[in-house]
Amino acid sequence: MTRPLPPLVSERLTDGRAGVTSVCTAHPIVIEAALSLALWTDRRVLIEATCNQVNQDGGYTGMTPAEFRKFVESIAARVGLDSSRVIFGGDHLGPNPWKHLAADEAMQRAKAMIDGYARAGFTKLHLDTSMGCAGEPAALADQITAGRAAALATVAEAAVGDALPPIYVIGTEVPMPGGAHHALDSLEVTRPEAAIRTVEVHKQAFRHAGLEAAFARAIGAVVQPGVEFASAEVIPYKPEKAVHLANALADLPGFVFEAHSTDYQPAASLDALVKDGFAILKVGPWLTFAVREALYGLDSIARVLEPASPENGLPAVMEALMLRQTENWRTYYRGDEDELRLQRHFSFSDRIRYYWPHPEAHVAVERLFNKLGNKLIPEPLISQYLGGLYPDVVDGSLSARPRELVLGSVLRVLRQYDHACGFS
Repeated sequence: MTRPLPPLVSERLTDGRAGVTSVCTAHPIVIEAALSLALWTDRRVLIEATCNQVNQDGGYTGMTPAEFRKFVESIAARVGLDSSRVIFGGDHLGPNPWKHLAADEAMQRAKAMIDGYARAGFTKLHLDTSMGCAGEPAALADQITAGRAAALATVAEAAVGDALPPIYVIGTEVPMPGGAHHALDSLEVTRPEAAIRTVEVHKQAFRHAGLEAAFARAIGAVVQPGVEFASAEVIPYKPEKAVHLANALADLPGFVFEAHSTDYQPAASLDALVKDGFAILKVGPWLTFAVREALYGLDSIARVLEPASPENGLPAVMEALMLRQTENWRTYYRGDEDELRLQRHFSFSDRIRYYWPHPEAHVAVERLFNKLGNKLIPEPLISQYLGGLYPDVVDGSLSARPRELVLGSVLRVLRQYDHACGFS
């Protein structure tokens, strides 16, 4: 049977369902798909931004927390979703973007960031202070991590004023954001005693900071349930390997587990994660991977429909852009030139997602849509180049028009999460 949710989790996140999908992205097509699904299913939707995507310096999106909120709300208005049904979350909030600096300076910047998130009305905050800064070990002792998390919570509590106070997610055993950077030779599930200790140490640190009321709103701990993905492989969830960790929730009243790196998990694995108490499922790269799949499929269709077109296709534009600006993939991919080229475009890690906001990429995508127009794509070409969407087109549940096909590619993923979170 599915584990019952703690009242605060159910009230603030899940609409009484068994779990919640955390859509962690800044891509407008992905956000439109997530908001549209919430509209059609008459539920709330959780949209999260990470410390690297969105911060007081703009992050790689160029947006502050307040600007990101306005960005999402503008999409909600366009699809007809009441913005009050959008839950905003902040992920990996801590010194990670500035860990090359000394700890004091990195934490000052982290405090400015979480102040911005809290003031902008982000009500689910993941405190992640586990990484060492300049001159420190890569991983910090639990007490230091918890103390820094409490320091950030102090700032957030002061920033919200009379607004709805935030709920917190804590945890130090966080999978690598965006997937592992190496082959997945082994993967250790979080030990139950480590998860219990994480919560206890944070509880003590919050109490020492006079934040007992804030800790009462801590609803989740990030753990490693045994899921991960790398550039070309995925490790699916195996319930038997995580049974002791799942059982630890009995000793953590009011808590659920948050699972990161659930991208590309089989549907049955997502169902099992929620059933076992990993009630918050984080997904991001799989959604932008689905966008890229659909756009590249449409590019191939455009070349069939207009074989004499002299313009460079979308993959060529993206390749040139990534070769000029290598910082978002160079240290994450390994291999010879052919292997690197494949990874730049097709890796599960989806480092190409960092390039879609670039003006050249935006122009190339719009040029593709303009070339195809709003006409229906012939079904044989959908079968050939967008085969995963073909059944939905044939049964009439998905329009064969280009933009709808891209949205449909994302919705195909989101519906798997939606099913898992309604698991009973």
